[in-house]
Amino acid sequence: MAELAPGEKAPDFTLPRDGGGTISLSQFRGRPVVLFFYPKDDTEACTIEAKDFTAAKADFDAAGIALIGLSPDPVKKHDRFVKKHGLGVPLASDEGLETLEAYGVWKEKSMYGRTYMGVERTTVLVDAAGGIAEIWPKVKVKGHVEAVLEAAKKL
Repeated sequence: MAELAPGEKAPDFTLPRDGGGTISLSQFRGRPVVLFFYPKDDTEACTIEAKDFTAAKADFDAAGIALIGLSPDPVKKHDRFVKKHGLGVPLASDEGLETLEAYGVWKEKSMYGRTYMGVERTTVLVDAAGGIAEIWPKVKVKGHVEAVLEAAKKL
């Protein structure tokens, strides 16, 4: 899978989401969207990232920017994650991996000498016209949400 780059059209998707129903990138056309791809519900870094985006949601809302978290976890797991941590951002479930692969974030990873496939923590800023404005690969969680908000406000 080729890497996506700023200036390219963001792949559309419709996925099941926490709380029931579906969420699509196209339903937000006309406003910027932050997609944060994360490996797994209820792990330390993923929890911090989701809580940080939830804490900043009012600032994103005030700037007219939508937030969507995406992982391969099933909806039931998302529901437990949202309830346990009081999350306020929609979480999309991509169990089939199509969207994760389309965005180039489903990658070979290694830990303790073992290689496996998983989500590389990545954030994609999509502009109001549906184009990719910016990509943050291999995200380090600390201070990340502030950097994304700053970039998104410039659109």
